[in-house]
Amino acid sequence: MAWHVTMPTESYERAREDFSWDVPADYNAAHDLVGKHDEPDRVALYQACPDGRRERYTFADLDRRSDRLAAALADRGIGKGDRVGVVLPQVPANPVTHLACWKLGAVSMPLSVLFGPDGLGYRLEDSGAAAVVTDSDNYGTVASVRGDCPALETVLEVDWRNAGGHDGATAFGAAIEAADPGFRPVETGPDTPGIIMYTSGSTGPPKGALHTQSVWVGHCPAFRMYFELDVSEGIFWTPADWAWIGAMGDLLFPAWHYGRPVVDYPMEGFDADTALSIMAEFDVTSTFLPPTAIRMLMGTDVSAYDLSLSAICSGGEPLTSEILEWADDELGGVAVNELYGQTEANLLVCNCREWFPAEAGSMGKPVPGHDVAVIDGETGTELDPGEVGEIAVKHGDDPVIFEEYWNEPEQTDAVRVGEYHRTGDLGEFDADGYLWFKARDDDLIITSGYRVGPGEVEDAILEHPDIEQVGVVGVPDEIRGEVIKAFCQPVEGAAAGDDLRESIRSLVRENLAKHEYPREIEFVESLPTTTTGKIRRTELRERETE
Repeated sequence: MAWHVTMPTESYERAREDFSWDVPADYNAAHDLVGKHDEPDRVALYQACPDGRRERYTFADLDRRSDRLAAALADRGIGKGDRVGVVLPQVPANPVTHLACWKLGAVSMPLSVLFGPDGLGYRLEDSGAAAVVTDSDNYGTVASVRGDCPALETVLEVDWRNAGGHDGATAFGAAIEAADPGFRPVETGPDTPGIIMYTSGSTGPPKGALHTQSVWVGHCPAFRMYFELDVSEGIFWTPADWAWIGAMGDLLFPAWHYGRPVVDYPMEGFDADTALSIMAEFDVTSTFLPPTAIRMLMGTDVSAYDLSLSAICSGGEPLTSEILEWADDELGGVAVNELYGQTEANLLVCNCREWFPAEAGSMGKPVPGHDVAVIDGETGTELDPGEVGEIAVKHGDDPVIFEEYWNEPEQTDAVRVGEYHRTGDLGEFDADGYLWFKARDDDLIITSGYRVGPGEVEDAILEHPDIEQVGVVGVPDEIRGEVIKAFCQPVEGAAAGDDLRESIRSLVRENLAKHEYPREIEFVESLPTTTTGKIRRTELRERETE
């Protein structure tokens, strides 16, 4: 019988009280995701390519294919503990490579296809990657940094566009075909190192967060919450980069844990009409969409598409009330559930309409299995509701919390206090148990004695119909210590000038607080973002000191 993460669903309180982690002692992530299912011939992956090609893969197909890739990597000297880079878009070879690594006891390493030579080379060299699986589009970037990565001996090229590949490259497909189909996975357990995910590097050099193979188990209770408890049916899709924990952990791997199919589509930049077409074609019921993607959908006539959506989850930044209202009005009441997590400890908090009403701007309530608190970051003392402090989660036996930063013991120690992992984010619980995000600890603005979280100001400005995107930081001021400055990207066709500045200030004064309006506003054509779409506030602050 297939093993699944279960929890009571009668009520949120009952689930919190009765939940316990019960991960098998011989746990292997690949077996859990594609090898354990009672009906292995069910579809696991619908592949959609921009050129119109459509293919489907069953759980048995992925199991066999990852067996052979594991054998091919083993033939090339890859074994337990070795690191393997995965530089691929949303194509089947991407998760197959992760599965193969876990069968070997190797450590996979998702890397965005958006990285240039500097970003990719740093991560490959820092991790000591022994192999990379990439596609023809990114082969040149990998090849350009290979000489700076002394441990990197094997590069496999995936030619998913059927363009012919590169001369001299080792073809992924040929390597699989030549491999022994009788590969037997090595012995692993819940604590076996499984994956390194690099932080976005918005503050200092990127750090590699090492997780065990059971990290995907840690995502499952939240997966059930934000997709409204019943995940025994449905089809799942996200446009998010599969190099991001928000795509793999929020949707892809939990869906496979429960034996549900996922759609893949290698989208080069989010396009609202393409997204709606994919969801309509494959009858997608459940999707993870970043808030920016949702706002782009809001500018599209969704009624032109025959959608089957029942739930949307979203994270990375707080959802505004207009998003929830739009989903009610334009999507027929589809649940939109905010979630919260980070690379080091993902999916700690989320919403679930079946259990409690969403509060616009709140991240929701702690997920069963995760002991979340707001603490004094220095002492580890838990704070009372209404007090702003650092969001933290107890280590205990929680599988979602990372083990260490790769080769960074001091950095690892710095995010631990007592029995807690410190997220570096500031927040507060209210009297009803909802958690409200305030700011990154290093993003907090203190102006005239007031502590202001930039996220709140950004949310308020985004309510303005003429603003597409915004980043808010504190800039030095002789009188107030800091004043609030907003870098605003107007929507196409909007007149950027003093009238718009005053309109924005008035909106924030009226809807947020008089002391939280931006005294300085600069209009920009675009904003600096990380590979996962987050505003790089550090870069905005640096502009002010140049």
